[in-house]
Amino acid sequence: MAIAPIAPYPMPGAAELPDNTVRWRIEPRRCVLLVHDMQHYFLAPYSADREPLTALLHSVTALRELCARLSVPVVYTAQPGSMTDEQRGLLKDFWGPGMSAAPEHRGIPDELRPGPADPVLTKWRASAFHRTELLDLMRRTGRDQLLICGVYGHVGVLLTASDAFANDQQAFVIADAIADFTPEFHRMTLDYVASRCGRVVVSAQVLAELSAAAEVAAR
Repeated sequence: MAIAPIAPYPMPGAAELPDNTVRWRIEPRRCVLLVHDMQHYFLAPYSADREPLTALLHSVTALRELCARLSVPVVYTAQPGSMTDEQRGLLKDFWGPGMSAAPEHRGIPDELRPGPADPVLTKWRASAFHRTELLDLMRRTGRDQLLICGVYGHVGVLLTASDAFANDQQAFVIADAIADFTPEFHRMTLDYVASRCGRVVVSAQVLAELSAAAEVAAR
């Protein structure tokens, strides 16, 4: 039950975002960047030279680089691949056996490769909080804002944002730094987050807010 090829579609721009219920501001001392499931297996269905993949890789790379410069923690999730039926559980009913543990499935693109200090959390279910140390890591480091980028919007990204809300962690879903199966699913994810569990932004907003807050803190 492999993931079907995903037709190209344009990334949403700032003018296309839904209205946010909240007006949270991103603060470098409070946030963590989550690079969600950016593995070859999940990126392979996209056309390599077309949006949304080209924009996704560009935005996530820019976010990761700035966060690293500002000492904002960058955390990755990655499925282990070659899961047993017991480990896979009900995921198998919807998605089949999933990826293998081979590097061509499990690996992360070179431009996004985790740094030596970047935690890579083994991902067992759709939400990045389920059976991982993400919540403990955030609480231990005094962080309560989660910047979410990666794939897929209406699956892991949305459930992670919802779980962040349930655990009193402010979720920011970066509209042009996530991708989905269709523009309709992408939009549905943004609509739900903006109205029910987080704030929707574009990468330029995140970069600007992080940079501005860091400049104020340095004065």
